[in-house]
Amino acid sequence: MIRLVASVVMALLLVACASTSQETVGQRRAEVQKMVQETVSSVQKHQSNIRQKMASAPGYAVFSNANVNVILASFSGGYGLAHDNASGKDTYMKMGEAGIGLGLGVKDFRAVYIFKTRKAFDRFVESGWMVGAHADAAAKADDKGGAAAAEIVADDVEIYQLTEAGLALQATIKGTKYWQDDSLN
Repeated sequence: MIRLVASVVMALLLVACASTSQETVGQRRAEVQKMVQETVSSVQKHQSNIRQKMASAPGYAVFSNANVNVILASFSGGYGLAHDNASGKDTYMKMGEAGIGLGLGVKDFRAVYIFKTRKAFDRFVESGWMVGAHADAAAKADDKGGAAAAEIVADDVEIYQLTEAGLALQATIKGTKYWQDDSLN
């Protein structure tokens, strides 16, 4: 089972690297913007006031993430952007995550972060560290199946998470590092 999960992780990393190597900066930015719009539209189906919350916050971030959990360890990687409502500036970012806890599975999910204070938004864009607890169960492919998740994060941030696809059962304590994507900013 560990070899299977390791193979899936390696395949995801190779696909992610291969899909962007031939594209221009403008094309890659457009892909991120498209993911943001699709994610927000999906969240809006369950949280009808999400766009109002995003507009009234100092800033928000939207990320796409692939997560792998193998028994006692959890690893993730992804991309997205942080939007500053005061300046209108988008900061393209990457993310990496590691955690400990019980679980097994692989999933692809999207998340919207709404920052309640300017300080929380600025700290996210500049230092990018978040620590929290996460528990979820997911069994989903395309529009079939379901997923449930709960996330606790301090520092004045609301998180809305959607599982796109995957099979996972996990409960972890994790640390996530977000950093600016120098190739897109």
